[in-house]
Amino acid sequence: MASALSIVNPTFALPSTARRPSSSRPKIMCVTWDPEGLLGAPQTGHIARLEFKRRLEKDADAREAFQQHVREEKERRRVLRESRATPDGPEELIEYFLDTEAQELQFEIARLRPRTNSLFFSRLNFLRTRVKFVVKHTSIHLNLRREELRHIAKALTEGAEAYDKVQTDLVTAKASLAQILTSKDVKATLLEMVEQNKLNRSLLALLDENIASAHKVEQKEAAAFMEKVRGAVLKYMTA
Repeated sequence: MASALSIVNPTFALPSTARRPSSSRPKIMCVTWDPEGLLGAPQTGHIARLEFKRRLEKDADAREAFQQHVREEKERRRVLRESRATPDGPEELIEYFLDTEAQELQFEIARLRPRTNSLFFSRLNFLRTRVKFVVKHTSIHLNLRREELRHIAKALTEGAEAYDKVQTDLVTAKASLAQILTSKDVKATLLEMVEQNKLNRSLLALLDENIASAHKVEQKEAAAFMEKVRGAVLKYMTA
């Protein structure tokens, strides 16, 4: 079973409160139903999403067009990511985040997390304070700049916190999954984890990834076993 175990880096979503003011740059937004950001801004409301899903299920041409769009967009994102050069200084890095596409921001936060440290945020807060107390702060340009810095600071702070939480949960989930897959009494292990509050969505996500990986390499028995484990985990979580 251990051969099917893998490390997953789940996509985290930026908080819905992370917004940037209107400007020539793209807005920062949370696309919770489209974590890869392949569809741009989300459709409005639950009904619109269900209608879009039904249309894809019924219309083969629409489904193929959608899948083609997804493939093209993934390739565009890949080329774009490989072409970006990361600046060295903190002020240049701030501008880099400001100029990043909305749907790419969470990727860049994760990729550059080691550089968004306390020194980086200190510099960001200094720039915000400096702009705030400029004598001619009533000018449109300075007001816009102040709002840009305020919103990007909020987005980066909350995004970094969300990323750190995902990584912490992932480490715990990986240890839990390894414990389950090597246990001689899976039921007893799961009951023990219930008491320790270790059965959560992160563990389910890790199981899903490993099930998919097992199917991909034709490990049918491993996939079947982990599917049963997933069912048991879900049962105990909702009991």
